[in-house]
Amino acid sequence: MVNKVVMAPNGPELSELIQGYWRLIDWDMTAQEQLTFLQQHMELGITTVDHADIYGLYECEKRFGEALAMKPALREQLQIVTKCDIQLLSEHFPHRHIKHYDTSAAHIQQSVDNSLRLLGVEKLDVLLIHRPDVLMEADEVAQTFHHLYQSGKVASFGVSNFQPSQFALLQSRLDLPLVTNQVEINPLNFDVAHDGTLDQLQQARVRPMAWSCLAQGELFANSYDARTRRVVNALNEVGEAIGADNISQVIYAWIRRLPSQPLPILGSGKIERVKNAVESLLLSLTREQWYAIWTASMGQEVP
Repeated sequence: MVNKVVMAPNGPELSELIQGYWRLIDWDMTAQEQLTFLQQHMELGITTVDHADIYGLYECEKRFGEALAMKPALREQLQIVTKCDIQLLSEHFPHRHIKHYDTSAAHIQQSVDNSLRLLGVEKLDVLLIHRPDVLMEADEVAQTFHHLYQSGKVASFGVSNFQPSQFALLQSRLDLPLVTNQVEINPLNFDVAHDGTLDQLQQARVRPMAWSCLAQGELFANSYDARTRRVVNALNEVGEAIGADNISQVIYAWIRRLPSQPLPILGSGKIERVKNAVESLLLSLTREQWYAIWTASMGQEVP
């Protein structure tokens, strides 16, 4: 069973595995099938769901909301995370000419209102700034967060893909704590373990969310480059040693071994794969096993 964990001092409680809905449109489910899948992963204890306004070219929140509307009582057991600030080119926004970021007060407020409407809920549990915006006015974002909190539209705030300096800048303007930084972590990309991102979060006792844990399927492709082959071989060796059923479980355990205690975001719409991830919570890696995967990825021993 998946437990709840506290994300930050005075922060929200989220499930230690998070169900991502980035690819909801690709799953090609009816509303009833979506509802069934939602109930199934909630029964496993995965009660936190991850969205963004842009997912599915602005369609995923709407689809999720349609499924939730079929059984609205589930909302009381859910923690809904969503994100904003990426401006995609889309038929929904014909006036845009180039992809860009927007952390203006007007856009954040409009995006929140739109997410609430599409999801069919009155409050977001966590709102994240999706990508660092070079033109971000930290005071303006902080004031907007404060307004959304006071109005009851958003309970907690965080960021996604922020560098330590960007995280620190925004936090310096806020009375409320940023409760997470959602970043990419997998055995092929774990720069955040070395650039100060995870150190900063551990220092502040803030737990990251980990996206692309399975490297967008690259570790399961039919052909590998030399680096990926080394990593897959190391994952298989560690998996055999710890009794894992497959390398996916080893990857989740490898990510969770980090001292900042990341919460993996699951990307599959197949409940058997979700159950597989839940079973990984029973696995743990020694330091040598963790570094065996690090060494395979880096192509060298530690200095």
